[in-house]
Amino acid sequence: MKERVLEEKCVNKDIHGKEYNRMLLIIAMMIGSFVSILNQTVLSTALPQIMEFFNITASTGQWLTTAFMLVNAIMIPLTVLLLEKISTKKLFMFSMFMFGIGTIICALSSSFEVLLIGRIIQAVGAGITAPLISTVLLLIFPPEKRGSAMGLYGLVVCFAPAIGPTLAGLIIDKWNWHYLFYMLIPIIVLDIIFTAFFMKDVIPLKNPKIDFLSIILSTVGFGAMLFGFSSAGNKGWTDIGVIGTIIIGIVVIALFVWRQLAMETPMLEMRVFKSKIFTMTTIIGSILSIVSIGAGIMVPIFLQSILGKSAFTSGLVLLPGALIMAVMMLISGRLFDKHGVKKLAIPGIILLVIATLPFVNLNRNTSIMSITALYAIRYVGIALAIMPLQTAAMNALPNKLLAHGSAVVNTAKQVSGALGTAILITVMSNVSASNAPNKALTKTNMELYKSGMLDAALKGMNTTFMVVTGIAVLCLVISFFLSDKKRNSDIIKNNTEEQVA
Repeated sequence: MKERVLEEKCVNKDIHGKEYNRMLLIIAMMIGSFVSILNQTVLSTALPQIMEFFNITASTGQWLTTAFMLVNAIMIPLTVLLLEKISTKKLFMFSMFMFGIGTIICALSSSFEVLLIGRIIQAVGAGITAPLISTVLLLIFPPEKRGSAMGLYGLVVCFAPAIGPTLAGLIIDKWNWHYLFYMLIPIIVLDIIFTAFFMKDVIPLKNPKIDFLSIILSTVGFGAMLFGFSSAGNKGWTDIGVIGTIIIGIVVIALFVWRQLAMETPMLEMRVFKSKIFTMTTIIGSILSIVSIGAGIMVPIFLQSILGKSAFTSGLVLLPGALIMAVMMLISGRLFDKHGVKKLAIPGIILLVIATLPFVNLNRNTSIMSITALYAIRYVGIALAIMPLQTAAMNALPNKLLAHGSAVVNTAKQVSGALGTAILITVMSNVSASNAPNKALTKTNMELYKSGMLDAALKGMNTTFMVVTGIAVLCLVISFFLSDKKRNSDIIKNNTEEQVA
């Protein structure tokens, strides 16, 4: 009991021993997280208008997302080094400042190249923000309350994508895509000011030696592999460039891991995988993100391409599910604190499998209401599983490895997200192409050709959802091997002993 009271007192003091208001610190971080995620969501909706504005192809326009993702993936492992060399407050303010500069450049851009530069600068800030926020939340809360804290973070992470498509649709209809960036600037400025007053230094500094070879290996390895996965969706898995960059990425990442294991003070501590709980929950969470991506990609395409609905209507259909998921993140966090990960992950994934199965039979007569309901149920299942899995992974580590664990989890999400997108797009494209009618039909019966193309597209989507369902079942099978043996009291004891040492 004495140890618990001591830990509760410590979470309200920074590394300099000064007291701070934990809630105000959390608000500062949540605003930053919200605006960076909202930025990504609204851009996806605006991409068609941006392509038309600059008169560019879809493959060129996609670089706005691909470049952002690549820089994100490069910055996440580097953030561990930055967290140990730069104070928490300065690093968070730097991340928001960089994100703000990038946003201003995007808002004022008059060419695609300038817009792309703005997106890259944004990604530098956003890439630091995600692992920094996760690490801070885990440090300022004791293990038995981390579920609720991460649930709150999950609520913000889900709320931004929930309102993003609808908000973007309204702004684009009334003005143009530039205003999507203009609207973010006041929020960013507000957060920088708020951070200056209420953000505190809560992560102990170690001033590690910079290993430039590790930085180069990390940048080249993760950059090449994610670029290869991202390109596979458009170019196909047989393209020599795709195969080459993926192989280079895997080889360089293997060298990076080998170097980290050989170093006494590595840039990214790979020994976090010694924890069975961390390894299992990270694997399940990464696979689960592919399942989540599946519906996010396929449902809007189905609504707009097959049913002929607008982007705004598509956003409204997805809105209830995203809002419910945001609320459920908070609930699942609190349930995790009481029941552990296994009792939440298994029911959540079962619910996800059940709600995904009907998407295998999508057709032209599928009602919007049924899609809205099923989409919402899927995300209840995902919310029950995803944040408890991440919190369980972090709880399995001592405090000194939290920053490293957070970076590993976020990097795994980036890699699985890119891989999942590439696999699902490839499945949909290949199946659709193999079932497409002969082009000669366009000369004799155009209506029949169009109908055949729609049927082929439906076949591609249904097959993709079969793959998504299979992946969800794989998640379910693995989740039965989860263990809740290491309880919060054990973790508190370990961390207390670590602090005393």
